[in-house]
Amino acid sequence: MAEVTFAERLVAAEGVRVRYLEAGVGDPLVVLHGAGGLRLGPAHHLLAARRRVIAIEIPGFGASVADHGAASLRELALTVATAIERLDLGRFDLMGHSFGGKLALWLAVERPESLRALVLVAPAAIRPEGRPPLPEDPAELHRLLHAHPERQPAAPPPDPEVAARQRELVARLIGPPREPELESRLAALTLPVLVLFGTEDRVVPPEMGRLYPALVPGSHLVFVFDAGHLPDAERPEAFAALVDDFLERHRGFLVRRRSGLIHP
Repeated sequence: MAEVTFAERLVAAEGVRVRYLEAGVGDPLVVLHGAGGLRLGPAHHLLAARRRVIAIEIPGFGASVADHGAASLRELALTVATAIERLDLGRFDLMGHSFGGKLALWLAVERPESLRALVLVAPAAIRPEGRPPLPEDPAELHRLLHAHPERQPAAPPPDPEVAARQRELVARLIGPPREPELESRLAALTLPVLVLFGTEDRVVPPEMGRLYPALVPGSHLVFVFDAGHLPDAERPEAFAALVDDFLERHRGFLVRRRSGLIHP
């Protein structure tokens, strides 16, 4: 694993202090986490060995102050976009996971001129109808998130107050399983887009991924073999190599033409 150290920093946006973790040098990659909050793993360190990785803690999550009262995910995306603009990155690559994937899509349609490329990891923008909320029990959630939970270290027990605040925020802002306003704007995206799903995802089923190529022109859909909802945690080397190759090649990325499935 690359030896990199993430530094904790703060940036102000619309009266909200946004916490972020940063490491590496080179082309900037902004990362938006999922509903469980900001967590860094081996894949992030591998990516930071070759580029500048900026992992944003979405306002309302973790140690950040309470969110600023956004009425929609679109409003929250605009706050995050303002925070990123304050970092003076120029054009940047953007990667979002699950809840953060839908947030990244809103940011992309609102600020397409800011982005070089977009990576969506198990995005929650398209979900099956009638799915129950994620379990609150940490052990049950751990089993649900991973294809092989026995191979993954259990996350530290969340602070009950923080966990409750995050659940409320996600429930309030995630929106319906299909959001026509967002989907109608995806056809206008002209930037390179990579959509990634684990083949064993039981939170956002991988078959949801097959809807994105019709909505986002020229997008690449790749399935990471034997991984659940957190392919970056379960297959960090394969995940980082895939994302890195896409961000280097953009429209010259060729996995889709060969296979569409990353094997062991």
